[in-house]
Amino acid sequence: MPVRTEHWKFRPHLLLRGGHLQTFAAVYLPRKHAPYAAKLHFIQADDVSPELGGDRLALHDDCPEDWQPNGPSVLLVHGLAGCHTSAYMCRMAERLTARGYRVFRMDMRGCGAGEGIAKLPTHCGRSGDVAAALRFIAAEHPESPTYAIGFSLGGCLTLNLLAEAEEQKVGNLVRSLAICPPIDLFAVERRFDSRGGRAYDKFFTIKLWQQITARWARYPEIAPAVIPPQPKRLRQIDETVTAPSGGFASADDYYTKTQPGPKLHRISQPVLIIAAEDDPVVPTAPLLEYERGPGVEAVIVPRGGHLGFIGGGNGDPDRRWLDWRIIEWLETGH
Repeated sequence: MPVRTEHWKFRPHLLLRGGHLQTFAAVYLPRKHAPYAAKLHFIQADDVSPELGGDRLALHDDCPEDWQPNGPSVLLVHGLAGCHTSAYMCRMAERLTARGYRVFRMDMRGCGAGEGIAKLPTHCGRSGDVAAALRFIAAEHPESPTYAIGFSLGGCLTLNLLAEAEEQKVGNLVRSLAICPPIDLFAVERRFDSRGGRAYDKFFTIKLWQQITARWARYPEIAPAVIPPQPKRLRQIDETVTAPSGGFASADDYYTKTQPGPKLHRISQPVLIIAAEDDPVVPTAPLLEYERGPGVEAVIVPRGGHLGFIGGGNGDPDRRWLDWRIIEWLETGH
């Protein structure tokens, strides 16, 4: 299917015209959010391992006071090194609950409230965790139509889930949205190996290594006999920790088997992908190179960075252009 461009014009803020600036601002701009009284659910992960005791996932349930059992639900899935308190997760929970949506903010394994309830790390192939969350929502609220929104790595998991499910319904899932998802993991590795990508590689390496060493301290039985020094590259973590813990032979094997690009042609259920050409973290070119199934639509705007899209003069109520496109997608279907 062709890439959609109509109705998707984004004008960046005058002071945030580059992809790096958009990306940094999305993380570090001051923000205020209403206090939450979310109900916390712990659910079983998809790959229960008797020898590890069975991993669990955390779901933060933000429910409007007037929500009815047949009302809509939204599952939000964060990105790499994020959690339920990430800025985009909190903003969307606040905006959507105000519009009557019941929002479930999912913590991946080892992230946020997921710390201490999972011995295995998350990775791009853990699409079954998203499926487990959707099935939990459907079991609790069988009349509630559900929408999945994945950010970055969360978008990757969502795409993998849809490719694996093909035409089989997952819970009460109606439509999905993947925002700035890594389509080709080898392309991401090359980006991180470039001059403009090394800062991001360092950032994610530090964040993930903190998670890994904290998990080893909590569960010494899964830790190596001698804790190695902090790796300098994300690739090293994938090679020495992520791949072996996930049953992959190597980092290359892990990338090959878990990247969604080669699987996009299998997706028949509706999903919209939103990306920016100037994303400094995730290259968008692979989205144009891989064959896409009948359920896949894509929007690539020239600017916006990685999960940035902080605008100026777009006619929205505030500068968070992406938030309003998400709301439009939910309310109008496009």
